[in-house]
Amino acid sequence: MVMRRLPTLARRPARLSASPWRMMSTSSDGSSATTHFGFQQVKEEDKKPMVASVFHRVAEQYDVMNDFMSGGMHRLWKDSFIDKLHPVGPLQVLDVAGGTGDISFRIAKRLMSPANRHGEGSSITVCDINSSMLQVGKERAARLMPEATDLFKWEQGDAEQLQFADNSFDVYTIAFGIRNVTHVDKALAEAYRVLKPGGRFLCLEFSHVPNPLIRTFYDAYSFNVIPLLGEKVASDRDSYQV
Repeated sequence: MVMRRLPTLARRPARLSASPWRMMSTSSDGSSATTHFGFQQVKEEDKKPMVASVFHRVAEQYDVMNDFMSGGMHRLWKDSFIDKLHPVGPLQVLDVAGGTGDISFRIAKRLMSPANRHGEGSSITVCDINSSMLQVGKERAARLMPEATDLFKWEQGDAEQLQFADNSFDVYTIAFGIRNVTHVDKALAEAYRVLKPGGRFLCLEFSHVPNPLIRTFYDAYSFNVIPLLGEKVASDRDSYQV
């Protein structure tokens, strides 16, 4: 798997407006604009329900499948992501597309350390558009981090239209989620809006494989092996058919 970690960005005290250009969207003939869904092009209005359907189906096996698909590498990527953040409390954190809590739990472990006064003054808001993913996250938090349950807030919400007030958070994280947003420019504008001046935006996401030879193997793995893993592990081949 190939990953590109986008650089940490700090919020500047200038107003950001959403561009009228819709990222990853096309409309050349006046018909409905399209956007990407995996390697498909779909109508913009169809993407959100399609993404929702996938994650409702895979929520229970989502974390297990991440281990199988990446050979456990996703854990190292996420650890590196949190190292980049280097959370020092007190912090108000928003984890968008936070789903089952992998990023939030890693942040919580840092904030609950004695050096951070066991999380005093900090909070982590896990925001996800999918209720099934949030439910799995809540259950995992109660099981894996019972000492930190008061640190978490679980909110169902849309990255393109967040329900939080301006200048609310010190940190905004989104890991393997921005590709599932229909209008990325709107999500970025919302991230800017809810971050405090000087707040930090961190995004973890996959990228293009530049080496043709490696890309051949990567594509073969993505198109053939991952759907098979989905069928065997999660009993759901279609959700992993890119």
